[in-house]
Amino acid sequence: MTDTGISRRDPEGMDRRDDIAAALRANYEGQRRAMVAADPDALGDLLQDDFTLTHMTGYVQPKTEWLTDVRSGWMTYHDVRDVEVSVAPGGEHPELTVRTLTQATIWGAHGTWRLQLRITFTHDGENWLAARTVASTW
Repeated sequence: MTDTGISRRDPEGMDRRDDIAAALRANYEGQRRAMVAADPDALGDLLQDDFTLTHMTGYVQPKTEWLTDVRSGWMTYHDVRDVEVSVAPGGEHPELTVRTLTQATIWGAHGTWRLQLRITFTHDGENWLAARTVASTW
């Protein structure tokens, strides 16, 4: 048995894990598109209401503040290129980890950062939404 209570040999369980992994990837890809398009409304739809983004500096930014910064241009994502994406679809709070080359202007500082994003998801009864993202360098 896995931590989800699904037998590893259960084809329905494997299908479920594959479905979860696909949903997490789709959510992340939507976040990435919304960030580069500077579309805080589309981005917000992919995040839990109590979502937080922990920056590489350690600052924990609430969803509303992050979306305000995206809307105002105070945080502008010029390009986000995925280098490596991995998904751990098991458990109550599955995770997606992605290594990116992120070209952005953040609070006045422009650069290209090698960011690792660890995104934890929760299910709202209908969709998998990002609950927390922790950014670090790699």
